[in-house]
Amino acid sequence: MTTEATRERGRRRGAGDDADKQARAAHSERTRAEARLGWYLAGPAFVIMLAVTLYPILQAFYDSLFRYRLTTPDDRAFIGVENYWVILRDGFFWQSVAVTVLITLVTVVVELILGFALALVMHRAIRRLRGLLRTAILVPYGIITVVSAFAWFYAFDINSGYINHWFGWVPGISTDLNWFAQTGTSLFVIIASEIWKTTPFISLLLLSGLAQVPSDLEEAAEVDGATAWQRFRRVIIPNMKAAIMVAVLFRALDAFRIFDNVFIMTNGANGTTVLSLLAYKTSIGRLEIGLGSAISVLLFLCVILICWVAIKLFKVDLASARGE
Repeated sequence: MTTEATRERGRRRGAGDDADKQARAAHSERTRAEARLGWYLAGPAFVIMLAVTLYPILQAFYDSLFRYRLTTPDDRAFIGVENYWVILRDGFFWQSVAVTVLITLVTVVVELILGFALALVMHRAIRRLRGLLRTAILVPYGIITVVSAFAWFYAFDINSGYINHWFGWVPGISTDLNWFAQTGTSLFVIIASEIWKTTPFISLLLLSGLAQVPSDLEEAAEVDGATAWQRFRRVIIPNMKAAIMVAVLFRALDAFRIFDNVFIMTNGANGTTVLSLLAYKTSIGRLEIGLGSAISVLLFLCVILICWVAIKLFKVDLASARGE
């Protein structure tokens, strides 16, 4: 009996191992099928984007290796990485990096908080009001960035603006306050305009993530006595990790390349120059194509670094998110 029982356990163990192998094979085949489908859907767009962007990137990298100024085109000479050393030793470049990082961090954090709040409102709203709420919230995002920047500039301008008159009762605000004469107030207006313009984009992405959270999990947590904050932190957030990563990544990349608002409101005055504006001023303003291209390449490398950090930080496992 003992030998027979041992054989039976062996057969059961073997059957279990075969079932596990079959499950892993099915999961692997499904993963490969999803990867193929992803390439089929994204492949044409990827090829077009690569064809449009690859040449400018390579041309910028090539020009960054030369001493090249449009005012003296005959003086062009290959100097290797000297342009990069000139830039990296320039304190103004690192000041621009600091301003860009500050704007990126503040806007992304505030927009993520406000975007969550708006997404929850839209998700929990009465069905009849959902369409109206979504339309109203998305209006700022539909406005062209240049138009939005001019609107904010004229609102805070000391001569034509109405902010000083409307909010003169607030401590620190007076009718003669020039918002664009100091670094702090200038950055405040720039950051506020960015938050107003792009928070709807974050809320839209997070709303799609909220729709993927299983309602039965929330109901089970509520039955178990979890508070609203506990349900949000332990149920909603973990199931929205992929959506949060996409929102943060997209917004961080966009914020790090900010140009329009700074160019229109201050043009980089009073310590508000960002990397994109520095590259523009160097290439177009001073006609230093070599130095400007080097700044653009460094900006591109910073964007790649942001992508890598975001992906490593969130560590999203789509298979686990599906419960596999």
